[in-house]
Amino acid sequence: MKKELPVIQKAYDLAKEVLPRVSKFPRDYKFTLGDRITAKVLDTLENVIQAAYHKERKALLESANLNLEQLRFLLRLACELGSLSQNGFEYIMKLVTELGQQIGGWLKHSQSDHAQDV
Repeated sequence: MKKELPVIQKAYDLAKEVLPRVSKFPRDYKFTLGDRITAKVLDTLENVIQAAYHKERKALLESANLNLEQLRFLLRLACELGSLSQNGFEYIMKLVTELGQQIGGWLKHSQSDHAQDV
């Protein structure tokens, strides 16, 4: 099996951490807020996987960045509504921040590569 890029592994780890927690959300929020959080996490994972296979990855990385920003607000809301514990929120936000830094670095690197091609 081919070794995955660290950014893909980080996105995968985030999904592995978030999905079980969302499944434990109270019924009032599981199918609204929980579904949106799940979608953002999985969309981010899909974006970084697609970016690994495309030469023109800027749009995919920007989409992943936007998903992460939206995810930050949804997670904060889940914490403030009591669906996510403070410790769980802090741990997940640490993963989100690390992933955001990796995506940002990849995006910056991709833009500098593209600037050299022009």
